[in-house]
Amino acid sequence: MVIAVVDGQGGGIGRAVVEKIKAAMPAAHVIGLGTNSVATGQMLRAGADDGATGENAIVHNMQHVDIVVGVIGILNANSMMGELTPAMASAIGGSHTYKVLLPINRCHIHVVSVEDVPLGKHIDHAIEAIRRYIEEQE
Repeated sequence: MVIAVVDGQGGGIGRAVVEKIKAAMPAAHVIGLGTNSVATGQMLRAGADDGATGENAIVHNMQHVDIVVGVIGILNANSMMGELTPAMASAIGGSHTYKVLLPINRCHIHVVSVEDVPLGKHIDHAIEAIRRYIEEQE
């Protein structure tokens, strides 16, 4: 399984997600896809197997990954203070990959009816969803 983690701005959420994926599933191939080089660097330092930056990297890789993980804003054009372009959002949303989205209420999106828990708990839930999906595919 190839898992893409998409993040932007400072890359802190992507870093935390990569760390937890690699700890829970060391054999998974993780690609850190950053909207900027700082975010990509954070994910690489966290243990991502590969990393790439920018619009073309994200658009291209959506055709080649099995799972994509990120905050719900990765489906919204111009989120992350404009770092996530309309082409990126379209490629992510339009891909046939399994999407695991963290319900972060930013980027002018407010997700209702989800647990109000710390980010780390949401990431734990995401890791469990990824694990279940991989088991179903085997």
